[in-house]
Amino acid sequence: MSPSVYISKPPGSLFKFPPDNEPQALPPAVAGSSLSAPPFSISPSLYNAVLDVKVPITIACVYAASVTALNAYNRSRGNKPWRISQTKAFFWFVVAHNILLAVYSGWTFIGMWDALRESVVSPLGAGGIAATVDSLCKIQGPRGLGNAVAYNSTTSSWISQSPSSVFLTAAGTPAPTDQGRLWNQGLAFYGWFFYLSKFYEVLDTVIILAKGKRSSTLQTYHHAGAMMSMWSGMRYMSPPIWMFVFVNSGIHALMYTYYTLTAFSVPIPQALKRSLTTMQIIQFLVGASYAAIHSFVSYEIPVKVPVVKAAFQAATSVASSVVSSATDVAHNATIVDMIKKLIFRALGEEGLAGNVDPKTTSIPSAPITGSDGISYETQYQTVPCIDTSGQTFAIWFNVFYLTPLTFLFVRFFVKSYLRRGSKSVKKSTLAIENGRAINGHAGTPSKRATLKATPNGTPNGTPNGKANGTPNGKAKINGHANGNANGKAKH
Repeated sequence: MSPSVYISKPPGSLFKFPPDNEPQALPPAVAGSSLSAPPFSISPSLYNAVLDVKVPITIACVYAASVTALNAYNRSRGNKPWRISQTKAFFWFVVAHNILLAVYSGWTFIGMWDALRESVVSPLGAGGIAATVDSLCKIQGPRGLGNAVAYNSTTSSWISQSPSSVFLTAAGTPAPTDQGRLWNQGLAFYGWFFYLSKFYEVLDTVIILAKGKRSSTLQTYHHAGAMMSMWSGMRYMSPPIWMFVFVNSGIHALMYTYYTLTAFSVPIPQALKRSLTTMQIIQFLVGASYAAIHSFVSYEIPVKVPVVKAAFQAATSVASSVVSSATDVAHNATIVDMIKKLIFRALGEEGLAGNVDPKTTSIPSAPITGSDGISYETQYQTVPCIDTSGQTFAIWFNVFYLTPLTFLFVRFFVKSYLRRGSKSVKKSTLAIENGRAINGHAGTPSKRATLKATPNGTPNGTPNGKANGTPNGKAKINGHANGNANGKAKH
């Protein structure tokens, strides 16, 4: 029989604010201690110090307040670029910033890909879909269905699902050298640095402000919220946080590569720009849905249960036979003594009759069956995907953060690509229609006026209408050097 997966209502005890403080986040293994150990070690005290809630809250608040003040400053100056933004040093700083984040994001994406490859179990294996769900829900302990280590909020302790084979450390925590689950395979390491990178990414906003532009609500909300979302996922070791790290790092690798190319004025197709924004919107929708489902999933794991029935029956049989034998002996001995007393009294030997006492008979204790007499059988126990209120808090914090963020990105997409594209089409159509009217072709559908601007200024415009203009951005219509009011089609 294969273990099953269920969708059920989560217990209310997991929904509380503030969430339980335990357990503390577990730092990755020391470098070189196992095959999955990170390339270098992180001090446990430093690891948890930056995961203190005061760190992201302070930085996010200072960031939001600074952006508000600098937006007002730029507006008061007519949104003119800062002097520093016109320097070569600033240009190369922007380039270095984008290259650094592109390379770092790619490194994180590859690291998380390896972690997922080593941790996620195929649903085609012996454990079926339950084994896959287990590998994504339980991120502590060694690989394998029923081998996880989970935190028990009732006893405030870590519990091994296979205590006979999976052991805890002397401190009662999962061993950092356990291999085969997401936390030790890379999430503890790459996720922690990805959380820190959210503080560095605010330089994106600094660059925008230095160019005299306004930092949008989308920009500010995105960066401040990302700090808090990554903090909650890593601080409470919430299982779905791997998707944020993995998918977001992949998109950022592409996005910062794009920014690097645009810094060098490399032309980027409009379709690629739209694709990057579309990928981000899909990431938010899928990520929020994937995170939320964790609260409703439970599944079965195999548990070895000792079977003492046969041993108990054997011990009971032995004890019954011993008691029966002892009872017979005691019964027979009592009858013999009574006969002896009657004979002595009939012979007048009352003294001898008085010396005859019934014999005391002890009943031996039943033998205790040793461990050899105990067998084991596999039973299935249902366990929830989420174990702590902290994990639950991280999940729903991310869902509530991503919901308005998705709306802001969709609004940006519509304004930047759909409406702008529609306006461009209208402008091009207007320029063509005006060109037709000027050349006397209005109202004659059988004759199409093609705008054909040749070097010597012959009439009728160019085949493509010069919608993108000449180097100075103005299309020549009917031989006019700079066009006229009807011949300017800017995109």
